[in-house]
Amino acid sequence: MATRRGRESERLLLLEGTHLFQELLRHGDQPREVIATEMWLQRHADLVDCCSADVPWRLVTEEVLAAALTTVTPDGVACLASLDALPSMPSRLDFLLVLDRIQDPGNLGTLLRTALAADVQGVWLGSGVDPLATKTLRSSAGALLQLPHRRYGPDEQTAIQQLEQALRQLSAQGLQVVATLPPDDHSALPVVPYWQLDWTAPTALLLGTEGAGLHPHLLACCSHAVTLPHSSRVESLNVAAAAVPLLLERRRATMTATSQ
Repeated sequence: MATRRGRESERLLLLEGTHLFQELLRHGDQPREVIATEMWLQRHADLVDCCSADVPWRLVTEEVLAAALTTVTPDGVACLASLDALPSMPSRLDFLLVLDRIQDPGNLGTLLRTALAADVQGVWLGSGVDPLATKTLRSSAGALLQLPHRRYGPDEQTAIQQLEQALRQLSAQGLQVVATLPPDDHSALPVVPYWQLDWTAPTALLLGTEGAGLHPHLLACCSHAVTLPHSSRVESLNVAAAAVPLLLERRRATMTATSQ
């Protein structure tokens, strides 16, 4: 279950560590199986009590657990959860995050966690790193247990083609499809500082892969473009860092509009 092939074959998701286990239980789901050390069981009797009586538990040593997991220093527990427990994409989307070929699991994890904090309704991923890999799940603090996602691909060429078609459908449905670009970008689209966009409109926000940015075919689908003005001493911002003000600006704008 640590690999995509094993996960899809068994329809099970591997969650490593106490926090992901807590997140699964917090949202009303039950693990299919739990592997834990004796010390962990002694320290977390409250979590054990939250599990159904029919959940199988396997008691293992710390050495066995460390050999079975990808975490460098496991904290004593891992569990298997059903893939069917993951949230499904809503039929109507007013705020969507689209990620183009993100390569770093740490960046992707931070992006997903920020998206959840900003009330994003769903995330589309164009190929790139596996969003359900254990490292991504840990860095996102289990965001995909609450945040619907759809991964296009599996290869980059197919992902771009599928995303291009899907974005054009969104545009036809009335969403503004917004590219995130560097301050000095020479796109055919007029690029404005992010706070000048009407974030209260239904929006799909696009962020490109580290280094290369948005694929030209995806940029061609965009109706708007925003940038984060910053000092010329820095060539570009980390994609996960750039997402924070953009996503939270949308939340601020909609909260302000509602209060008025």
